[in-house]
Parts: sequence; C-alpha cells; structure tokens
Amino acid sequence: MQMFVSSATTEQVLRNSDANEFQRWYRNDVPADQPDGKLAFQRLRQPLFTPFIMRGFKMERHDKIYAIGSCFARGVENALVGQQMQVLSRATEFDAFPAVNNELKLGFTNKYNTYSIYNELRWALDPEAEFVHESVVDIGSGVYYDPHTNPALELAGLAETLRRRSIMQSITRRIVECRVVIITLGLAEVWRDRIAETFINTTPLPEAVRRHPDRYEFHVSSFAENLANLAKIHHVINHFGHSDTQIVVTVSPVPLMATFSNDDIVVANSYSKSVLRAVAQEWASAHQNVHYFPSYEIVLNSDRATSWLEDLRHVRGEVVQHIMKVFLDSYLRETVS
Repeated sequence: MQMFVSSATTEQVLRNSDANEFQRWYRNDVPADQPDGKLAFQRLRQPLFTPFIMRGFKMERHDKIYAIGSCFARGVENALVGQQMQVLSRATEFDAFPAVNNELKLGFTNKYNTYSIYNELRWALDPEAEFVHESVVDIGSGVYYDPHTNPALELAGLAETLRRRSIMQSITRRIVECRVVIITLGLAEVWRDRIAETFINTTPLPEAVRRHPDRYEFHVSSFAENLANLAKIHHVINHFGHSDTQIVVTVSPVPLMATFSNDDIVVANSYSKSVLRAVAQEWASAHQNVHYFPSYEIVLNSDRATSWLEDLRHVRGEVVQHIMKVFLDSYLRETVS
C-alpha cells in the first residue's frame, strides 16, 4: 500500500511559511467569524467552532452522493438534500418499511461499525460475496431477525425479512453511481455471530439472545482491526465503484447509550471515539481519495448548549446545518449561500 502520510522536514516547514518562521506551528487561516486568536485555547472560546479545512477535492453540483454509517449520516443526508444534492442513499423504498414507534424511517442503511459497513458493501457490490443467510435467526412465532439491519425495523416472517434484505442490497448498489461517498464511523464495541461467523450491525435483540443464548459474543474492536476493515472498504469501493470516487470519512459525535465492557461508560465512550477518530485520520493519510472531515470536532468543540439538545445525545439541527455549510463551502465548486 502506498502511503501519503503528511510529513515534512523542518526546512520544508520553514520554506512553506508565508509570514514568519513560526507561522506553521499554528494555522493563520482563522475563519472570519472567529477572530479571537490563532491558538487552540483561543479558538475553543467560540460558541460554534469552525475548523480550517484542507481541501482534497472539489465536488460538482451534479455529483451523486451516498452516505453510509451511523445515524449521524442521516443528518448529513437531510442537509445535503436540502441543498438539492442527489443523495442516493436517501431511498424512497424505505418509506414502506415499518419502524418501531415510527422511528428512523430513513435509517435502514445505518451501519454502526466498520465490520457492518464492509459487510454491506461487499454483499451488494462483490459478485463473489453472498449475504450470510445463516445470520437470519428464528426468534419464534414465525418471526425472523436480520441482525444486519437497523433495530428500529419491525420484525416479520422469513419471506418478508429476506425481501427487505434484497431491497437494502439493491439500494446499496447505487453507491457505484456516486462520485462522493460519506462514511460516518460510530462504534468500536461490536458483536459477533459465532454460528454465522460474522460480525453484526448492533447489539443483538433480547429476543434473539434469549432464544440463542450462546450465539453472540461481545468484542471491543482495536485500532488495527478497524484500520484493516477500512482498507477492505476502500478496496471494494475503488474496485466496484465510481471511477473517481472521493470518500469523506467522519466520526459520529453521538455518545454511547450503554457499554458492554467493564469500563465506566464515559471511559468506554472516550476509547470508542478516540480509536475511530485516530483510525479515520490514518485511513485518510494512506489514500489520496480519502478525506477526513472534522464534523466530530465541530460538535465537541462548540459550546455544549449550542451543540446538543437537552438530552446531550442528539446534535441540534442548526449545528448539523452549520457542519454541512462548512462541508459544502469547503468542497462544493460553487459558493453556498
């Protein structure tokens, strides 16, 4: 693998400096709405943080986009659709899918960990890869559970469960039409199906655990495991996808609701976000067509009251809009109003 790690000698750093020999130790490109200083402790005093973005590519208004990953990707979709962008992961076919309490009506492409993102992509795109039908389990009373879907999806019989699976994969195949792919990393805590020998999307449903008590095992994924998964994701997208795919990787700022590790949930949350944030940077450094976008930093480094709803779990809509304005101002060839 050819590496494109950002590094420079002291001589190169000084040569690239426009103003003085110390300029490169802190960015001089401070956004106009944040004039209070250049240093980190000064920049973090803003109610709404706006980062400097190194633009790795330019997106055209006609480019098609696919967003996959944690539920934060759905907010990204909504904002892009509001800008009249073509977001193919926002599929009307999902409107007919019954959701528990009518939640997440468009969240059926949510993939919460790097294993499930890779699984979904290879099952949809690689003709030699097949969905693991053994992972669909009977939980009684004629009801079946596909653990690779969103848990908000109401359960159904086997035929309907497999029909939904087919629809999901057909929608995922639309990624081949998309020049821009946005991947949002969500969780480092994962669950493995020991019988099907595959990692699943989320914590298994209690009904599945009760009926199959020894089937699922918990695992805290490492930096190396997540980086390996992202390398495989990159291969699948590059091999089967658009000829000029540009991948934007982000990290969901949404904190854990629970942890199955032995750590305090705050410690577990810090580990999960730190691993995913570091692996995203490493992945972007390794490939010219992978770009890290700091939506995580925008949320975490803005004022808490500005970033979060009262539950301190869901990001405020206006902050998502700010994130997407920063994204579009950075990557879209035309100026966003």
